[in-house]
Amino acid sequence: MNAALTPPLDMVIFGGAGDLAWRKLLPALYMAHLHERLPGDCRIVGVGRHDWSREDYVAFIDKTSRPHVDAEALKATAWTSFLERLDFVSLDATVADGYQRLNASCRPGATKVFYLATAPSLFTDICRHLDDAGLIDADARVVLEKPLGHDLPSAQAINEAVARHFQERQIYRIDHYLGKETVQNLMVLRFGNAILEPLWRAPTIKSVQITVAETVGVGTRAGFYDHTGAMRDMVQNHLLQLLCIVAMEAPISLDPDDVRDEKLKVLRSLRKFELADVLRDTVRGQYGAGVVDGKPAQGYLEEADVPALSQTETFVAIKAQINNIRWAGVPFFLRTGKRMQKRQSEIIIEFSDPPFSIFADQAASAHPNRLIITLQPEESIRLQMMAKEPGSGMKMRPVFLNLDLQSAFTERRAEAYERLLIDVIKGRLTHFMRRDELEAAWRWADPILNGWKQLNDRPKTYPAGSWGPAASSALVAREDAVWFEAQ
Repeated sequence: MNAALTPPLDMVIFGGAGDLAWRKLLPALYMAHLHERLPGDCRIVGVGRHDWSREDYVAFIDKTSRPHVDAEALKATAWTSFLERLDFVSLDATVADGYQRLNASCRPGATKVFYLATAPSLFTDICRHLDDAGLIDADARVVLEKPLGHDLPSAQAINEAVARHFQERQIYRIDHYLGKETVQNLMVLRFGNAILEPLWRAPTIKSVQITVAETVGVGTRAGFYDHTGAMRDMVQNHLLQLLCIVAMEAPISLDPDDVRDEKLKVLRSLRKFELADVLRDTVRGQYGAGVVDGKPAQGYLEEADVPALSQTETFVAIKAQINNIRWAGVPFFLRTGKRMQKRQSEIIIEFSDPPFSIFADQAASAHPNRLIITLQPEESIRLQMMAKEPGSGMKMRPVFLNLDLQSAFTERRAEAYERLLIDVIKGRLTHFMRRDELEAAWRWADPILNGWKQLNDRPKTYPAGSWGPAASSALVAREDAVWFEAQ
């Protein structure tokens, strides 16, 4: 399309003064602006209940978002010109009257992106009032932040409410893990190379570990987190999406629906949990007092706004299984937790031992071949192999072949939110969840949540700064495995 004929873009952020907006979204949009990835006529309209003028909002973002921009990227001229893109509309999302002010603020003929950085309980009201005010047209898009519901019925209710006003092709359910460079590189690693595909299956792969560990506690989010827990906050979305990319079959193209069709097949193939499975194959934990990064850390129950008898889990470990030909018998170990020993997100593909070893005097299984995909804090891909130590004899030692993404590519590596926001602007849906994906994930997660409730399963206490309850080590040990950091 001729650039001169491209309509202007109005990005409207509901919750524009909220934590997500000033900590993540505005810094990400600034980086896109700095590197000329935003359309020249893109406006960013914050929406909130504050009785603010545009100048008030600009001053607020200047104060709150600036510290979250990389100091080397903070250029005075660029930051000033970015702030010129901002506007603010004061309204109560539940009251229809204010939406006419928003309509007046948006430019006629502009493509409108509505980012709902609010509680999901407001999604229904916002979408209805946007439609009633004439703000939704065929080119409009809506971005939905997680959590989308707390179980399958609530997720279906949200989907139904949004679908009354937006078509599925207009809905972007965002999961920032899908914007990470290494996650997207996993698609290329798997389907762009002939080396790994013949090995990417049972029985060549012995097990898969997916870990998302955080050193932080709940901080100021206790009011939200205590009603959510690690299962809803992390497993049902982030970890399952990573599992899908690891386990999916090759799509016939990179068309969004072709990719999401294959992810949906994985979710539908996940073995459903019965009550006995929940008892045997899941571990819940809750952090107690301990030491993190050399500093004392209080336990979850001592955090501000956490009920004294809360049974909310801050740690989950699960052994999942996929019932299809490629993955039959391969355990997928999922683990996430707060106040863990290290901030670390990794996917570990552990290959099976050689069927016969001529190195009979050495335990080859103590150093298996592994593909180690690190998502944070640094992004990297490493292949662990065995090599001979220098000197006489044939003593083996594990070594790593590194795919050094930092050195291989000189181009700037955008952060996840920046990459996904550009996808929304360009109308690319591949890295966003489709409705049936979301609902399939809840169909798998709900029996686990209900099982914990039925069993009155109290979370096991683990010290802050550890790797979680000892029961999680026992969970993997039953499958002749250990968590990767324990090696």
